[in-house]
Amino acid sequence: MSTSEDVVVRPARVDDVDAVCAFGEAHVPPHYTPLIGADAARQQVTDWWRPEQIRAAVTAGQLLVAVAHDRIVGVAQHAREGVDVVIYKLYVDPSRRGQGLGPRLIEAVVASLPPDVARLLIEHFAGNARAGAFYEREGFAVERVDRSATGRPELDVVWRARVVPGRAGAGSVADV
Repeated sequence: MSTSEDVVVRPARVDDVDAVCAFGEAHVPPHYTPLIGADAARQQVTDWWRPEQIRAAVTAGQLLVAVAHDRIVGVAQHAREGVDVVIYKLYVDPSRRGQGLGPRLIEAVVASLPPDVARLLIEHFAGNARAGAFYEREGFAVERVDRSATGRPELDVVWRARVVPGRAGAGSVADV
């Protein structure tokens, strides 16, 4: 049985791009199809797991990977949005869930933040209740919900925020 102890979380490198894209192709559609439908799930890969998009994130230092035995088992992508940083991707191989890898990826993002960032945001589809519960456990409170133009509530985007302790300007999420 593998554990999170055999996993290294590190910044992604350009030579990881193909493996990150393959990870997305392998895990995103099966995860999202029952939640948002096959077409919307496939669109996630088409829109957000293209080599040029992943390469740009790697080059910008915005992508972290969890690697076990030379295989990517988790991905976290973040970007600066104004004064905050947003985690846009947080995925763990289903065989690795429940081993603490999601929290490790979040903490690796926090460790990589510039010192002036006091809040970390994350977004997920409303139809992904499991993600919502996980983010709630990790201290992310709902900030807003963006309704989907499709009118399908499962495609609404839930935005959550978490204060980064010890940072200038870090109050409670309710203070913002």
